[in-house]
This record gives sequence, structure tokens and C-alpha cells, in this order.
Amino acid sequence: MVLDGKALRDKTFANLKDKIKTLNLSLAIIQIGDDEASNVYIKQKKKMCEELSIIFKHHKFAADVNETKVIQLISELNQDDTTGILLQLPVPPKFNASFLQNLIIPEKDIDGLTELSVGKLVCGNQGLMPCTAKGVVEMLKAYAIPITGKHAVVVGRSNLVGKPTASLLLNENATVTVCHRYTENLKAFTSKADILVVAVGKKHLITADMVKKGAVIIDVGINKVDGKLYGDVDYEKVKTKCQYITPVPGGVGPMTIAMLAQNIYEAYLLQKKTSD
Repeated sequence: MVLDGKALRDKTFANLKDKIKTLNLSLAIIQIGDDEASNVYIKQKKKMCEELSIIFKHHKFAADVNETKVIQLISELNQDDTTGILLQLPVPPKFNASFLQNLIIPEKDIDGLTELSVGKLVCGNQGLMPCTAKGVVEMLKAYAIPITGKHAVVVGRSNLVGKPTASLLLNENATVTVCHRYTENLKAFTSKADILVVAVGKKHLITADMVKKGAVIIDVGINKVDGKLYGDVDYEKVKTKCQYITPVPGGVGPMTIAMLAQNIYEAYLLQKKTSD
């Protein structure tokens, strides 16, 4: 069965529209440089904001901007009525992305990437979570796919996807294995997974012989080759062997956008609770 991220995104948007229509929510995106992929992602976020009537603020700096100006902007956004702040990654090499991200106050950290937000996630406490990881788990729940007691294998250990996904699955009582580029005999781990999440960025890394029959496959990878998008999983050959699988595109991507919208609303609730 194909897990339809677009349908779940649309359902999430529909549920949010009535809740947020009178709240004047806003999203501020800080972009440094002119990365091509970032430009595409920002357009998607702008489209989401337009659909949900969320105020969209795009602050774009040249790649050689003085860091002080970026720091000053984050300080201003922390203090004004902006609901959510997002530092668009990647930033040029001369900037310390982690330093800049951690200037964002936790109540406005809609990417869930500040050290405090990550700490809350690892400890299982309430806070804003990274959108893709949150989308993976929400998709499993939406399709009533059992997580408790299942063996989940996450391939990839990035701070953006792999690590937070592993933490979320662990919080849902799965037994979690994390694999990465130094893992020896990757197949030995993936072939035992009840739930396999792949977030590496390598076309067709996971082949049919590496997948357990009846497994749930969540493909986070997006690889553009000759103008066409591919996942990290060999979809056509794996789909007949597994019970559930996400397509690329149309799977995790739309769920990431849906969770970004959800996080903006949750950021508003956190700020309202703090001010009260």
C-alpha cells in the first residue's frame, strides 16, 4: 500500500484552517546566499503560507553579508510578533549554522533544531520538533501502523532527519537501530526492520533484497538525476515486497510541509502560554 503524503497534507491543512484563520500567524525565513535548492523549498513554504493565510516574511541576504546583520535580524524577530522563525539551510561555509540557529528562542524555533528543542525531543518532553521527523511518525500514526515494540531501522544520522526520527520512534516505544556510512553490512540491519526509514540522499541505495517481506518503508531521500526525482529506495522493485511504502515525490515531502504549518500553530500556542 502506498502512503499518500499529499492526502495527509491536505487533511492537515483543512484541520488547521479554521483554527488559525483569525490568529494572524506569521513565518519569517532567513536566507543567506542563493542556493538553488533553497530557492525551491522557500517557494513551497511561501505557497503553504498563502494557502493557509499565514503572513510570509522572506529575509534574504547576500552570501557575503556581515554576520552581525543576521544576528540583529534574529534578535528583532525574537522580540516582535513573528510566530515562527526558520533559518534556511544550507548557509554559506563562512557562517556557523548551529550558532545562528541557537539564537532563535525555542518558542519560535519551528524547525525544532535549537539545542534546547533537541534536548526536549530526546527527553520526550513537549516542544517543537523537526518537521520531517515529525512527519514520518505522524504518517505512521495516520495509517494506524503499529510502532510500539516494532524494530525500526533508521538509515542516516543527520541532525535534521536521522537523529530526530530515531528519537521520536524511540519515544513511541519502538526498538531503534541507527545505521550510517560506517555501518558494516547494511543489509544485515535493514533486512530485519519492521519499519525502515531511509534518509541518506543516494539513489536506490535500498534494493529489494535488503528489505524484509511485509516491512513498512519510509523513503525520505530526494535525488534529482537527469531531471527526474528518485528516492533512496528502489521503489518499483521494493513496493511488491513491503506492506507499506512512501513514493518519491508525494510521500514524506508533503508531510514535511504539513508539519511546518502545524509547528507554526504550535509555536503560537507556546508563546501564548508563556505570555499568559
